[in-house]
Amino acid sequence: MIVVIGRYFFGIGRVDIQELALYVHALIFLGCAGWAYSADEHVRVDIFYRNASSEYKKAVNTFGIIFFLLPMIGVLGYYATDFVSASWSVQEISTEPGGLKIVYIQKSFIFLFPLVLGLAGIRELYRLWK
Repeated sequence: MIVVIGRYFFGIGRVDIQELALYVHALIFLGCAGWAYSADEHVRVDIFYRNASSEYKKAVNTFGIIFFLLPMIGVLGYYATDFVSASWSVQEISTEPGGLKIVYIQKSFIFLFPLVLGLAGIRELYRLWK
């Protein structure tokens, strides 16, 4: 809101605040993925799943977590390591004039996604089989 008011009402542009808004959005979306999964608020195509028995749902969820979710998290974590470490090694900064000098910290948020989603998946497996 500050960026829009400053730009359109006062003719003042602040690249650093715009980038900060992007960083906060990244933090929210990457950090809340695990919550969305745990609260069953994620996207699910449930044509057959909705009316299925609880045993079928348990089997489908277990299969999905073990063969889809956990491998995807492993791949994301593996490829994010090089991406983030390269950014940290050069202390990457914004390419925009007046931008923030902490792009490498924003890129570190990528690790948050597989971490929270992996914990949510493990929690769901535990909940299914306890």
